[in-house]
Amino acid sequence: MRAYSLLRSIGGIAGLVATSTIAQGDTREVGLEQIVSSGGAIARAVQSVPWPGNAVLEIAYVWLAREWRGIPLLSGVPVKQITPMLTEVTEVSGPPQRLVSNSAKSFIGSYVMGLGFVLEPEEAARLDKNNPTNRRVLLPYLNGDDIASRPDHSPSRWVINFQDWPLDREGRGSWCSAGLDQREMLLRSGHVPADYEQPVAADFPDCLAIVIDRVKPQRLAQADKYGQRYWWRFLRTRPEMHSKIRSLSRFLVHPLTSKHHNLVFCGHGIVTSHMTVVLPLAGWDHYAILQSDIHWQWVLAYGNKLETRPQYTPSDVLEPFPFPLVELDRAASLSRAGEAYYISRDGTARVRDEGLTSIYNRFHNPNEQAADIGGLRALHVEMDRSVATAYGWRDLDLGHGFHETKQGVRYTLSESARRTVLDCLLALNHQRYGEEVKAGLHNKGAKKTARERSKLKDKAALKLFG
Repeated sequence: MRAYSLLRSIGGIAGLVATSTIAQGDTREVGLEQIVSSGGAIARAVQSVPWPGNAVLEIAYVWLAREWRGIPLLSGVPVKQITPMLTEVTEVSGPPQRLVSNSAKSFIGSYVMGLGFVLEPEEAARLDKNNPTNRRVLLPYLNGDDIASRPDHSPSRWVINFQDWPLDREGRGSWCSAGLDQREMLLRSGHVPADYEQPVAADFPDCLAIVIDRVKPQRLAQADKYGQRYWWRFLRTRPEMHSKIRSLSRFLVHPLTSKHHNLVFCGHGIVTSHMTVVLPLAGWDHYAILQSDIHWQWVLAYGNKLETRPQYTPSDVLEPFPFPLVELDRAASLSRAGEAYYISRDGTARVRDEGLTSIYNRFHNPNEQAADIGGLRALHVEMDRSVATAYGWRDLDLGHGFHETKQGVRYTLSESARRTVLDCLLALNHQRYGEEVKAGLHNKGAKKTARERSKLKDKAALKLFG
């Protein structure tokens, strides 16, 4: 923005070398989108190329102008116009918009903020053996690497979790005789009276001693006021996430950053780390849609990247994603395809004793001709076709095969199919967003009762989510 502000109205141009995130997410919104929306132009760009050195990094080249009368060049190819995402303008243009109907459908996992909470299995086992009551605060701790590298995507470590409990029972007075306001003040202080009947962190002295030794000094040295005051708790416990998954028998989890698309089901009794994304969805139809290449191409187009690895950020790729409106017969077809694919992939990983990263390395390798991998490819094609049908794209040739992509050779949609799918999804996103705007869901100044807002959200909510 500063470079752009210094340009002459005619003839001025600024060339920038930036990380590829300049065209992604919030960075794009506060930079390139502001420039283009104010009348500026992107005269030339290269969206993403490897850094010409040893660092594992993707960079972008951008040339900015207040007015550009020449032909824009995108990666050396003449185009009509370059978008803030450093892509060519198509029939459907503009960034995707976040949809109210997708709010509270995805969450970053718990932000522990303190490695002292995290335990190796041997130490957790010793604590359990020393005092079985410690089991209440010792939970498996799942991170993105566990999902990608372990054949059963199970947690490899444990974590001490005191939830939102008070620290101890050293508060003054009586809990039973305290009023609501006084009880709230006691809970905020972290010190409740001796007659408080619910658990407190001090009920588990072995585990609390570890947190005092390993976590408290770090918390007290940081700037976060909450982290300082409630040093025995996770920094972000995600209560809304837990309220959403509490009634489900299982829920979907994806690594926040991963080379491949690794979506798995998990059960209760674990803590998901801040390097995972939790989706409170339990159906095979949900899984089929989100594991499909149709959804993954959306993620690759609109998500951020860490170095060269895609990031599955809720605000950028899940909240704007336009799910299909699924009727019962289509939902059944999606469920069958999703379940068959998941079972096959899970069985392949367990038999080979390999994590999903290894399985997908084989999946995308043209030289890998093993029967189980070939079967998984066939099931993936079937799942993608079921998702395309759910969107009403029955005549679209998805063109599955080994194709050269920005991520390397992948067994995926053809380039023409990819472009068509992204255009259709973006148009659908804009349509849904327009319907929500018309319904008043994005009008921050509108004064509506909670019941009215709830009714509007219900109308906008997709049938897929009930």
